Amino acid sequence: MFQQYFVDPFTVIIHFFAELFNDNYGLAIILVTLLIRLALMPLMLKQYKTQMTMKEKMEVLKPEMEAIQQRLKTEEDPKKKQEIQMEMMGLYKKYGINPLNMGCLPILIQMPILSGLYFAIRNSHEIATHQFLWFSLGQPDIIITILAGVIYYFQFKVSQVNIPEQQREQMKFMGLLSPLMIVIFSFNAPAALPLYWVVGGLFLTIQTMISQKIYKSKQANISTNEN
Repeated sequence: MFQQYFVDPFTVIIHFFAELFNDNYGLAIILVTLLIRLALMPLMLKQYKTQMTMKEKMEVLKPEMEAIQQRLKTEEDPKKKQEIQMEMMGLYKKYGINPLNMGCLPILIQMPILSGLYFAIRNSHEIATHQFLWFSLGQPDIIITILAGVIYYFQFKVSQVNIPEQQREQMKFMGLLSPLMIVIFSFNAPAALPLYWVVGGLFLTIQTMISQKIYKSKQANISTNEN
């Protein structure tokens, strides 16, 4: 079933676009990556909007939150500490903030896409043996692998601009883990997979920067109108 709905369609689409570019499977994968990113764009824009809203709410509750955190630091009684932590969760609920809302849906959606792309490359002799730029799409390549990790780390840093400071601290680990996992996985994967991540990461970085400017501009206009 997975072969039928994910692997085979990717194989057909990549071959179709490759024929348009004189059997250039590297350009075909780049085009497929851009189409995937365009399809995911509404979800990503919704995520950016959620982050902006959360940042505004965090600014409003900041004085109350700092007071609670200060009490938590000085309190030694475990039971009272637990009560203060519950008070903190109540504050999140009061302002309609979900600390776990990190926008994981786009990542989850990509998992079957990545798996489908991986097996489409593995199962296609034409794709696996195609030479693109300096590497073979079907063989691991250290340069494109490291490039994918660097680009995704940079994309993560750009995406942190609209995230509240407290959540930014909590997500530092994920900021290192995600690019590291991409590099580790790509070491033994066909180079076409980190190629997908390189193009996707560049697209996400540009999309994030544009979205931040748009939402920041809209928020500035709303604030001006309110004043």
